[in-house]
Amino acid sequence: MFEKFFPDEYVASTYVIPFEKLYEEGYRGVIFDIDNTLVPHGAPADERARKLFRRLGDIGFQSCLISNNQKPRVEMFNREIGTKYICNAHKPSTKNYIRAMELMGTDRSNTVFVGDQLFTDVWGAKRAGIRNILVKPIHPKEEIQIVLKRRLERIVLHFYKKGLKNKGN
Repeated sequence: MFEKFFPDEYVASTYVIPFEKLYEEGYRGVIFDIDNTLVPHGAPADERARKLFRRLGDIGFQSCLISNNQKPRVEMFNREIGTKYICNAHKPSTKNYIRAMELMGTDRSNTVFVGDQLFTDVWGAKRAGIRNILVKPIHPKEEIQIVLKRRLERIVLHFYKKGLKNKGN
């Protein structure tokens, strides 16, 4: 019942993802959500985010930000990053996941998506046919509509984790 929302992977943080390994596996593009994936909600790019995008470039990755936020928020974050971006993306609609791949010159087979929300980020990436990695939110302070979604996410993640345990047996 909940499987359509299950992430391909679930990790503690964007900053622990082994991007070098993903590149070795043939991935060439990474699409990121911004808020609570790369920085706390509404924050500018910090040193950790700047280092990550430099590292991705050094590895050989193309990158793109895809956010449901409006242009001023996305541009403020991207000022320090300097990557491609799409704002007002209407995730989980697949349209802008596809557009992000076009901007990066990648396709479904060599693109990975990283985000912190199941019902927008992960579900949209799954519907677009893109490998996806769910990360734990960076900061607990969130807007009320996200707080309500998090309660539902906990239920889905319970079944996701239960399924992982059962596969291990």
